[in-house]
Amino acid sequence: MTDFVALTENEIYERMVATILDHRLPPGTKLIEEKLATAFGVSRTRIRPVLVRLANEQIVTLTPNRGATVAQPTEKEAREVFEVRRMIEPTLIECFIASATADDIAVLTQCINDEEAARATGDMRRAIRLSGDFHLHIANASDHQTLGRILRELVSRTSLILMTYSDNHLQARAEATSCGCQEHRALLDAIRLRDAREAARLMREHLAQLEAQLRFTAAEEAAPDLASLFGNTPAGP
Repeated sequence: MTDFVALTENEIYERMVATILDHRLPPGTKLIEEKLATAFGVSRTRIRPVLVRLANEQIVTLTPNRGATVAQPTEKEAREVFEVRRMIEPTLIECFIASATADDIAVLTQCINDEEAARATGDMRRAIRLSGDFHLHIANASDHQTLGRILRELVSRTSLILMTYSDNHLQARAEATSCGCQEHRALLDAIRLRDAREAARLMREHLAQLEAQLRFTAAEEAAPDLASLFGNTPAGP
């Protein structure tokens, strides 16, 4: 008889976040505790604190008597997220430039190269994730813990916004949801030159362009099979 891997609450959390941000659980998807427990091979009491944690980060919405759903941001919330990002990311990139090492710049370069490669092969989910990683590395290496923590939450919420409000056509949607590689390369050029003022200006323009691509009419998407997404994998022999 094959045993199943015993997952920790943090592992369950990480898998759910990855699945949501990888665009495999669309906004509005109902997250039924019993089905999640079965999919992960754990009890419902192990699922509840994970859902609460996700709700605190505004990735999931908890509604009394209705349970949990993947958060579905409103247009107002979406615009607020981009407004706040335009406020804090210019500061983060200025802080990043003040202390960025050659290794930090190499990480950003690799993010862009990997994103372009993913887009070239049609792997848009990976491209979208790498696009977010570009912004997160700037935040993580900026040495501004408070703004960095705020941005990490906003990047997760941005992914949900892009899933909800990007163009319905698959390729157009992919183009809209991945921050443009060219814009990232322009940012990287300013970083290499240590031109903090220009980098901050480019960051504001970049985020404004991303927001301008949104279409505030959500597409209908079929509910995914939670068991197929989260089914626990057998342990090794």
